[in-house]
Amino acid sequence: MKVLNLTLVAAALLVVPAASASTVVYGTVGPGYTITLRNAAGKTIKSLPHGVVVFKIRDRSSDHDFHLTGKGVDRSTEVAQKGAFTWRLTLKPGRYTYKCDPHEIIMIGHFTVV
Repeated sequence: MKVLNLTLVAAALLVVPAASASTVVYGTVGPGYTITLRNAAGKTIKSLPHGVVVFKIRDRSSDHDFHLTGKGVDRSTEVAQKGAFTWRLTLKPGRYTYKCDPHEIIMIGHFTVV
């Protein structure tokens, strides 16, 4: 009887979908002429897996915005607005760009979604 119960428990675990863990990244713009996108360890993002990614953005200047574009994504903070923002986005494979629109010549970064 115990073998049957363990088999039922194992079968039930296979049916229950695992919780989907999202990737979290941290973007900052300002207060000087800086824009970054980093992981929790503080390393600059060069690539991310496709799927759901949570962007935690800190816009620390009313002179800048944090603008993210890529395959099906076009999100930004407002230039005159400072604050903390959270975006939950689904990323598809391809190249993505984050920049400050008023200063994109010097405030720009890229990453690839694989």
